[in-house]
Amino acid sequence: MPAPGLQAMLGWSARDWAAFADSWRGLGPDRYMADGGRYRRRRHAAFELCGPDAQRKPHQPHYQSRDYNRLNGDVQRWFDPVEPQVATNAVLHAIFGTLTPLFDTLDRRGPASCWHSEVHQFRIETSADEIGRPTPEGLHRDGVDWVLVLLVARENVAEGVTDIGDADGRGLGRFTLCEPGDAVLLDDQRIRHGVTPIRAVLPNLPAYRDALVVTWQAQDRAA
Repeated sequence: MPAPGLQAMLGWSARDWAAFADSWRGLGPDRYMADGGRYRRRRHAAFELCGPDAQRKPHQPHYQSRDYNRLNGDVQRWFDPVEPQVATNAVLHAIFGTLTPLFDTLDRRGPASCWHSEVHQFRIETSADEIGRPTPEGLHRDGVDWVLVLLVARENVAEGVTDIGDADGRGLGRFTLCEPGDAVLLDDQRIRHGVTPIRAVLPNLPAYRDALVVTWQAQDRAA
């Protein structure tokens, strides 16, 4: 979904977006990278989504089995929490309020059903000394039902191409999220996804890719 279409659908203001995007400056390091990399920063939060309501859950670890994350799976990963002003920002709640009913409809779930949702703020950095890998686990599923990947910023980077494959990993297409607000919605039960490494265009300047990932999992199936 190109940025103008998504913004029109969700209806956030330029002020809301500016405050939301600026929060990526404060992400802490990801200390759980099994490849030894120091190129990823992130924050994390969990929510319960029931109809139009989004209730933040107590801070909790992010967990994936090795079936879904062969690099960092089978570990409870405690990341810095999403800051309160980000958790209440109109951009995030427009995402919840618009996309949750869509997924209710697509999955034929009743209005009383609830979702477990996890929100991830990612900054992938790259430099002459280290390659930035948005998905070091390769083409993968997240082990949920639905996934939103929203580009927040690209600064001085090339590549970072999104690859899409079927459940068996056969390639279905590739594209690049280029503009702030560009996004992709994924049926995680059917689709694998990954992003190629990024590299700095000008090696002496800061280079990074900021993204928001939001997942939806039927609460009766969530761990």
